Amino acid sequence: MKTVILGDTHGRSLWKLITHQEKDADRIIFIGDYFDSFDISGVEQLHNFREIIEYKETSGKEVVLLIGNHDYHYFPEIGYTGTIGYQTRIAPSISQIIDENRHHLQMAYGFGEYLFTHAGVSPVFMDEVFGSNGWSKENVVVDLNELFKHKPKAFDFNGFESSGDNITQTPIWIRPRSLMVSNKKHDRSLKKDYIQIVGHTQVVRLDLDTAIKAMGGRYYLIDCQETTGEYLIIENDKFKIGKTR
Repeated sequence: MKTVILGDTHGRSLWKLITHQEKDADRIIFIGDYFDSFDISGVEQLHNFREIIEYKETSGKEVVLLIGNHDYHYFPEIGYTGTIGYQTRIAPSISQIIDENRHHLQMAYGFGEYLFTHAGVSPVFMDEVFGSNGWSKENVVVDLNELFKHKPKAFDFNGFESSGDNITQTPIWIRPRSLMVSNKKHDRSLKKDYIQIVGHTQVVRLDLDTAIKAMGGRYYLIDCQETTGEYLIIENDKFKIGKTR
């Protein structure tokens, strides 16, 4: 089974080249943030998202579309949250296409020991929204997806630390340092149960050595479509870096 994981999209069509290069992939995971580019027009971003939806519907592959913080504020029930990059003029059109395709979008995904969200799952956040006994490690993906269906505003930015670098932050906002700290000493740490693969925080390149040496092989940061265009491949529980240039 070959899985390809793509970092934050932000209107870029690089995913087309990647999926063409990885024709033998069985599963494609988009880590979220389809909108809010600073150099690609809103119309182009809309068109790109429509093409991603079409790819999911017609490719014959398992295509997973995760929700990022730059998609979240376009859900009609959420609306403008003050997040930088929000495209006021074209927001109604983005909200419409998001709403029409919400059945294709999800907050979390997992297989085996791998857990995928836009920014990462903190057990501190899980305790705050579910209660310490209201969630289970085994069902964290289901719990998060159901929470978004029924209480989407639970994923709002929590107001602490302007960068989102706080252990209470949500799975679309938390930063890597806080993600690791939150899972270090918590009595329900997810560190032993899952390898978390996240975007949200841009990295210069996809660095497997750092992920292994500095993060114990439990966290992989893949938001580098804008920098190197690299992407992550998992095949037979082995990690590989895919390149576009």
